[in-house]
Amino acid sequence: MEAPLPLLLPLLAAALGAAGRAEPGPVTCGSVVKLLNVRHNVRLHSHDVRYGSGSGQQSVTGVSAADDGNSYWRVRGRTAAVCRRGTPVRCGQAIRLTHLGTGRNLHSHRFSSPLSGNQEVSAFGEAGEGDYLDDWTVVCSGTYWVRDDEVRFQHASTDVFLSVTGEQYGRPIHGQKEVHGMATSSQNNYWKVMEGIFMQPSEAFQMEQYHAEL
Repeated sequence: MEAPLPLLLPLLAAALGAAGRAEPGPVTCGSVVKLLNVRHNVRLHSHDVRYGSGSGQQSVTGVSAADDGNSYWRVRGRTAAVCRRGTPVRCGQAIRLTHLGTGRNLHSHRFSSPLSGNQEVSAFGEAGEGDYLDDWTVVCSGTYWVRDDEVRFQHASTDVFLSVTGEQYGRPIHGQKEVHGMATSSQNNYWKVMEGIFMQPSEAFQMEQYHAEL
């Protein structure tokens, strides 16, 4: 069973300093991270506020505050697949991002987003279980998704890229930016790992790296 948010927050706070000093390594399954949209300088965020149009599911936004506890996401394997804790995520691998505070997965579908009219991105499911529309492919260069890399997330079923283009909400989520799916690749699609707790890479990965250096 995965630890709830109140139990994880003290660990997250204690880990941030150490994580910042660590050498950049691969992002691993089981890690809990904040993701920054590089162009618009907002972190991927969710909360128990539903869209007033479209699907009516839980909204996903971008926030500028670095210390907001509702911006943590757990990295998991794709739907119906197991990605063991500590397994490095490969470029081209499909994953789920589960919102730590509500247990719902980053999700997209063919509804229009409320502000820009692009494809809606929501949070969906219960206790980390949703459906195949929760799967996102990590688009990066090299073999693994590395913490310092700017990467894109492409929706596995509809091919849109997770994006921010600057549209801003009013009440009840005043000042937050719309997050949506875009059909084309652009600078609005790039994300970078920021704060979080990073599961140590598995022994198998460490041995692979050791033999590659010989």
